Amino acid sequence: MPISEADRARDLEVFCAVIDGGSFSAAARSLDLTPSAISRTLDRIEARLGARLLLRTTRALTLTAEGHSYLGAARRILADLDEAEQAIADQGSPRGRVRVSAAISHGQVCIVPLLGDFVRRYPNIVVDINLSDGLVDVAAGQADVAVRGGPLPDSGLTARRLSANGRTIVASPDYLARWGVPETPEDLYNHNCLNFGFRRAEPVWPFRRDGVDYALKVRGAVEANSSDTLVQLALDGVGIARVGDFSLRDSIAQGRLVPLLQVYNPGDREVFHAVFVGGANMPARIRVFVDYLVEQMGEGRRAAGGDAAVGPSASS
Repeated sequence: MPISEADRARDLEVFCAVIDGGSFSAAARSLDLTPSAISRTLDRIEARLGARLLLRTTRALTLTAEGHSYLGAARRILADLDEAEQAIADQGSPRGRVRVSAAISHGQVCIVPLLGDFVRRYPNIVVDINLSDGLVDVAAGQADVAVRGGPLPDSGLTARRLSANGRTIVASPDYLARWGVPETPEDLYNHNCLNFGFRRAEPVWPFRRDGVDYALKVRGAVEANSSDTLVQLALDGVGIARVGDFSLRDSIAQGRLVPLLQVYNPGDREVFHAVFVGGANMPARIRVFVDYLVEQMGEGRRAAGGDAAVGPSASS
């Protein structure tokens, strides 16, 4: 007999309860079922899928790779069901949890200051923000919205353009007093150039001379995975850094960092997008959050042609 939609939703609830509780007995207590009923449900799910979701021992339950994928989908589906029911009960007011991932420095400077107004507008939405320079897999359910800068990988996700940010080469007055001021890009070969160390980082610094763009591969004693770290190293006089302008405004205004080689600045811009699972069934809580970011972050428009698909690799 084909499984009903209600039974399938109950299976998802049971599976999540097992993971949240850490055992069949804990899930049984939370759902007012017997442990044997929980076990039969898990067996039925695995038989239907033709895949093992949990490795079971007397001491622990361990998710398989398929189990991780199923758990992410199960949580999204149950959250969407809850939101649909609550939206009707609350006459359409969006509610629920929005899990947001953003890079540390950009998130602290550009995203976190916007959250106060958002939660005042939407008091039934909880924003769960995680600031990290590592990648998250949005399609697998690790976040609902990821805000990231730079080129987007191909994926089946949807992206909306938020803002574009320039970049500047800087050093502290103390460093320049000790090592001299570079007058041309090639002078950087004689300086300690602090660069990003993560795999998406550009291996070179771009310049423009007499209308012609070119790039130099710079070298330094320290690499870091966040612009905050590079800015702090530059402030400490360790070397010269090239980072986003949003990280530099206060330090430059206070004279703690000095812009360098501006006549050679190519004017390149790092574009920031909100990346999420789009489509007609996108939960209202995610839609209003993305709309709010687009409204607040300067450009207030969609990327050319509106929402852009960014194809099957779901990391951002």
